[in-house]
Formats: sequence, structure tokens, C-alpha cells
Amino acid sequence: MRILILLVVLVLLSITAGGGGAFYLWKQLNTPVTHEKSQSNVVIEKGASTEVILGKLKENGIIKDDFPLRFYLRVKRGQTVLKAGNYVFPTPVSPMEVLDILQKGGSPHDKLTVIEGWTRFDVAKALKTVQLFKLRSDAEALALLDDTSGISDLDPSATNLEGYLFPDTYFVESDTTAKSMVSQMVKRFRSVYADQIEKDVPSTGLPLHQIVTVASIIETEAKLSQERPVVASVVYNRIRLGMRLSMDSTIVYASKMAGKWRDDGKVYQSDLERDSLYNTRKYKGLPPGPVSNPGLSSLFAAVHPAATNYLYYVRNPDRADGAHNYYSNAAEFDKGVLALRNWEKVQRKKGLR
Repeated sequence: MRILILLVVLVLLSITAGGGGAFYLWKQLNTPVTHEKSQSNVVIEKGASTEVILGKLKENGIIKDDFPLRFYLRVKRGQTVLKAGNYVFPTPVSPMEVLDILQKGGSPHDKLTVIEGWTRFDVAKALKTVQLFKLRSDAEALALLDDTSGISDLDPSATNLEGYLFPDTYFVESDTTAKSMVSQMVKRFRSVYADQIEKDVPSTGLPLHQIVTVASIIETEAKLSQERPVVASVVYNRIRLGMRLSMDSTIVYASKMAGKWRDDGKVYQSDLERDSLYNTRKYKGLPPGPVSNPGLSSLFAAVHPAATNYLYYVRNPDRADGAHNYYSNAAEFDKGVLALRNWEKVQRKKGLR
């Protein structure tokens, strides 16, 4: 099949440019190139275009000219799939041999995935697991997340990068450092913010610091995307009325900051009593800063809350997807809490919780 395609290419070139052009293409595609990257990884990103891939190969000296391969691939019209991955190309190697290697696929990328709702403590642990970064402790990784220079123009009051480490999957290349990886997360936040959020922030009358703080609470309180604007309305309604937020996610974060969180999913009395401005059972208003790293839907909800009079919510025991029931008065809320507690008792008896 490849010989046939090459013949087609040669015929086309012969027609358009004469036999000299055909011979030139054949020679360029099959002449080995000596390069200096035989001991280095060349990373082809997932979703990279043919132009980008050929450009990277040329930049690394693995091909001298991208035209022959580009012309060849254009004639094939999508029949060749250049796969993402980490590649080590032997030297010397011809462009057609390079194409063979790219079609077979390289070794998988190392990658780091930041999950929506992760805190900077979670991100630090994930950074430490990447062997290339050679971080000796979570504390060493966490220190990298205190550098706010990448967001100081957006949020001058930020004391760390909590809230600005955008949830996504990030690929680790051979020259990636822990610091540059953190920079990628911040740049991703800035990109999403500029494209999707920034134009609507002025209408809220709130600084970005508060928007991201609200979004971080929404992210950890609402599991369902469609509920996030409703949770946002509860946050804003309680603040407007001078009520304490009393939201578990902020209490958990206070315990994490103190190094006291037991990480078993339970909020203990000691957590509720902790004297921290992040403990919204003790202190009114928003906590001093974000309590997680929110995704786009939570950021959007913080800017576009639903119009409700709800002040409370509690998990809906009739659903298994994390949905909540919402209330505008304490009496109805207490009934909802009682229903949930009764359901939990039944589940414990059944041995399901």
C-alpha cells in the first residue's frame, strides 16, 4: 500500500513538476538523517496537529525539511494516524522510518491529573509522586504553591495558589520541572478565566478573590453541575442576611490547614470547634480564601447564581447521585436533616454504611 501511495505521489509530481520533482521527493523521504536526540525523549502531545508534529521533528533535527512528509501525508488524506506519546528516534533515521515509528505509537506520557475540588495539599501530594520532579517531601511540593507571582495581577490579596490550580490533565515532558508544572496549572486557569468568566465578573461587583472563594465552596458542596448555581444562591443569600455559612467544606479546610484532618470523610466535634477564620460555623462571611480548586462549572455558577430564596440544603436520601433538597426556612430544613439521619440509621442496620 505504501509503495502504491508513493507511486501516486511520484506520478502527481511527475505531472506537475517533471521527473526531477518525483526523484527529489523519493530521495528526501528515504534518506537517513543524523541527529543528536537519540538519547532524548521527543514528546508528541495528544491532539497535536500534523503541522505541529512535523514542526517539532524539524526543530529537534530529526527531519531536515517538513515538506516531503507533509506532501506525502496530504496525498494519503487522513489514512495515517500520528500517535501521541514519548518517542526516542534512532540516528540516523529516514523520514519514512520516522513515520513508521509515529504510526506505531510511543511510550505513554507521564501525566498529572488535578481533580475538581482538590486542595493545594492534594496537588502537592500529586506533584511529589512524579519521579522526574525529585521532590523530597509534601512540604517541599507545597512550598511551590505559595508563589503567587503568576496571579498577583488578578488577585493581589492571594497568599497562595489555592483556587488557581485549574483542574485538568497535565503532561510531563522530559524537561518539565515541578515549578513549570505549577505554572501550567496557573496558565490554564488564566486561559479559562479570560475566555469564559472575566467578561461577567464586573456585573457581580465582587473582586476575583471572592468569586474564586465562592466557586471553591460550590465545588466541594455540590456534586451535580446543575445544582451549582443553586448552591451559589444559598451562599450569597446567607451572606446577604448576615448568617454564618456553616458549610462543612470550609471546616474541613480549616482542619487541613492545621494538619488535623483525619481524612475519613467525617467532621468531628474538634473540627467544628477549631478556632480558624476558615471555620464558617464560628465566623460570618466568606473564609479568607478559596478552600479548593474549582472547575469551570463552579466558577460559572459563582458568577451566575440561581435566583432563589433558599438558605439551607441537605442531601436527598431518595437519590444516590449526591443531589440535595433545598429549603428557605429552618423548620423545613430540620425536617430534611431528620429524614436523612433516619435514612442513615436504616443503612447502618443493613450494613450499607
